Amino acid sequence: MNVTQQYYRQRPPMGGGMASGFVGPITPVLKVFVIACIAVFFIQTFWPGMIVVMGLVPPLFWRGMFWQVVTFNFLHSGFFHIFFNLLVLAMFGGELEKAYGSRRFAIFMAVSGIGAGLSMAVVTPSLNVPVVGASGIVYAVLLAYGIMFPNRMVLFFFVLPMKIKHLVLLLGGVEFFYTVTGTQTGVAHLAHLGGMLFGFLYLRWDKIYMRLRQQHYSKKREKLKSRFYSVKSDDDDEPRVYN
Repeated sequence: MNVTQQYYRQRPPMGGGMASGFVGPITPVLKVFVIACIAVFFIQTFWPGMIVVMGLVPPLFWRGMFWQVVTFNFLHSGFFHIFFNLLVLAMFGGELEKAYGSRRFAIFMAVSGIGAGLSMAVVTPSLNVPVVGASGIVYAVLLAYGIMFPNRMVLFFFVLPMKIKHLVLLLGGVEFFYTVTGTQTGVAHLAHLGGMLFGFLYLRWDKIYMRLRQQHYSKKREKLKSRFYSVKSDDDDEPRVYN
């Protein structure tokens, strides 16, 4: 089993069929993230000022509050905001974590979430409204799921059957439209696109890294193999004394 095969040993087939259940497996990293978001949401109800300190406010970020590009992912603006974000993660995140492994899935979520925050901080540096929510991670998870299981069927708005790859294209197109036109205010569409972009870049980098790693270990095995046969050949040439 080579490195790539070992890395994807738990990867399900890329065929069709419906996504596995209304809620997928609750895997370790996903569970920790969900619990953290729920805990922070309850703290917000008793400490309203938390949203300014831990949410992403670009001018404050550029003044040194760099932790905000991480912490804003755990805050949410209301019950339905956190409910739908965590619901989508519960539906699709578990399968991705089982396929990637917990460590790589955690890195993927971190890169997507931080990338979403950096997108807002760089493009809208003067925005004084706090940005909160894990939507950048949610959109990145949907993108990754669409790449891995493109022909899986999902229910759009829990009614309309649609292939996940078409759903991802639709959502990405809608977010791009609202980002460019600015016709829908109060929603950080740029953060959604940033999460998808950084998630995609991480997946591409990870694929290249795994390929280079496989090539490295292949060359290492060939070198060890050549040394082994060289030693064995030298031993065969030595004279033998039989009693």
